[in-house]
Amino acid sequence: MEGQGPLSEELFHSFLQLAVKRQASDVHFEVGYPPTYRVFGELLAAKYPPLTHADTEAIANFVLQAPGSGFTPLDFREVDRSYSLPGVSRFRASIFKQRGSWGAVMRTIPFQIPDFDTLNLPPVIRTIAEARRGLICVTGATGNGKSTTIASIINTIIQQERLHVVTVEDPIEFIFAGGKGLVIQREVGSDTASYSDALRAALRQDPDIIMVGELRDREAADICLKAAETGHLVITSLHTPDVPRAVGRIVGLFPADEQDSVRARLADNLQAVIALRLLMRADATGLIPGVESLLATTSVRELIRDGSKVNELRTYMDTAGADLGMHSFDQYLYRLHEAKRIGLDTALANATHRADLERRIMMETGGRPA
Repeated sequence: MEGQGPLSEELFHSFLQLAVKRQASDVHFEVGYPPTYRVFGELLAAKYPPLTHADTEAIANFVLQAPGSGFTPLDFREVDRSYSLPGVSRFRASIFKQRGSWGAVMRTIPFQIPDFDTLNLPPVIRTIAEARRGLICVTGATGNGKSTTIASIINTIIQQERLHVVTVEDPIEFIFAGGKGLVIQREVGSDTASYSDALRAALRQDPDIIMVGELRDREAADICLKAAETGHLVITSLHTPDVPRAVGRIVGLFPADEQDSVRARLADNLQAVIALRLLMRADATGLIPGVESLLATTSVRELIRDGSKVNELRTYMDTAGADLGMHSFDQYLYRLHEAKRIGLDTALANATHRADLERRIMMETGGRPA
């Protein structure tokens, strides 16, 4: 490989094309390993020699020299950027340095924004998409469908109504086109210096809806709450495993002496929280989302306002909230298993309270694994 020179752009594109063909969520380019795909949660290596330092440096340059990248090649240590391969797919590229060499992880982003049915999302998501003010949070670990779900919600709205949407993303992922709405999409790093700068500007751009790619710090969270308080719909994402901890994360972005007032602001303005976990289907042919969903009813607002009662939200979702379409992860896992859409091992591995879910399933099946 050393004598053959660095990997060509044509070959780089062929690896990306294969990622789309294989339905891979990500493709890894790292020194010492062949290009590696994540397919339905498993890592699969391409039949190709290990990549060299020159190969990964070439890949970093291909991405960063693309039109609109906004960067002088290799003048940093890590950056996220969008990358498009016409006729194939868009990608979210994470370029980074490790042990003195460059690496890249490319996440596939389809040109077509999938709808709720295609994503196998529950009916309560349609209810959430009807909100036109307040705060909607979508939470979950990396790679569990947050960006796709948010894009589907926004796309549903702009297909139906003439509204102005401003998005602030790092990087831009899905491209919104067509429909009745007007959409401005700004990318941190190339279009704006920071989330906070873009959010302050967004409030002066006559938005109906503001989408924030990720809620990362106190300043951004404060601006989002102010936007919700002034009648805008704000949609954002967090990295927490479930609904109660999403509420805790937002409050925890603020200093201790502000947290009581933040709980009150959040209680007044929250519309919904959606938590996601992607699960292997029972037939192993793909992934299906496990969903925890919370709608901000009067009772929910009171639980949030009292910081000592946030953990009671899970019980509320499964009892009083169930009639409105709410459900905890364990309740949703139980339904997916009952419908034979996921296997027992998958249900238990992703449960919040494994022993309780296992006991319930065993009681329903007479002690026999289903």
